[in-house]
Amino acid sequence: MGFKVAQVFDIPLAPDYEKLIKGEGLDVEVVKKLCMSEEEIIDIAHDADAIIGVATFQPFSKKVIQRLTKCRFIQSMGIGYDKLDVAAATEHGVLAANIPDYCLEEVSDHAMALILACTRRIVKLNETVKSGGWKGEPDPDMQKQIWPKMSRLKGQTLGLLGFGRIPQTLIPKAKGFGMRIIVCDPYTPESVFAKLGVEKVDLDKLLRESDILSIHSALTPETQHMLGLEELKKMKPTANLVNTARGPIVDGKALYTALKEGIISGAAVDVTEPEPIAQDDPLLTLDNFIVTAHSAHFSIPAFMELTHRPAREVARVLKGEWPVGWLNPEVKEKYIQKWGKANQSH
Repeated sequence: MGFKVAQVFDIPLAPDYEKLIKGEGLDVEVVKKLCMSEEEIIDIAHDADAIIGVATFQPFSKKVIQRLTKCRFIQSMGIGYDKLDVAAATEHGVLAANIPDYCLEEVSDHAMALILACTRRIVKLNETVKSGGWKGEPDPDMQKQIWPKMSRLKGQTLGLLGFGRIPQTLIPKAKGFGMRIIVCDPYTPESVFAKLGVEKVDLDKLLRESDILSIHSALTPETQHMLGLEELKKMKPTANLVNTARGPIVDGKALYTALKEGIISGAAVDVTEPEPIAQDDPLLTLDNFIVTAHSAHFSIPAFMELTHRPAREVARVLKGEWPVGWLNPEVKEKYIQKWGKANQSH
């Protein structure tokens, strides 16, 4: 008897997962349906051996996991897994994995681009020229309104909130501009900071010393709205905030107040709360607010990796190996007790 794999998302140009997994020498049937609710996932995947989904927005809750009676593996596409209950997966002997090395270059490039957009006022200069505001050299309006907020990166302090793979990939890029780097992350071993030549600081020091604060934390109950008005008031009035992580880490109303009242100089974000950002959100009225459409992750090479990697990971598990982006290695003993060798069909 072969394996059943449930593909519960629909991405344009995604490959034929059944063909790819069969190419690994496995007898498999892939069923495909876009699922946005717990009931939809349960309906299609209740008897599946493995599931491929997107746990940043699809609900792999405890309710869902306990109804997946045959499931041994949930593979989430991408890095984020906000809606995957890893503890519930462990409780039920299910392997859970993400793609931890996906889009590292793309997001760190995008963060660097947003840093430059803030400090060099790229967007405002472009808008000024296109609207007929460049009236000659020297231009008094530019000198008065834009130039005073432009700065050099060399010698400035880049503060990183969170220290996973993306900010670690950003470090050499920022150092190439001559920036000093400080990091706040209580969960990363001390040896990592020393190895990468950055200074570990607490949140208070990060806020007070950063010229650019770049957010890279995961979204958890602990980090939701961790940057409110009180925290933003600790930042320099010349500081800029960049967010390529998750929108709800920053309180949007507080950010609007901070930008409107000059508490901080500017902000550039790829993520918002909610997404997409509401068209009547007051942040969109501000010249010192830049937003991109949750696009930091994208490039053609990254997309190819994102869409092909899940098939390889499912094949890996069904052939008796452990996944690369394993989120719950503590489940190993329970998994073996429940499933035996992963290549035994049930």
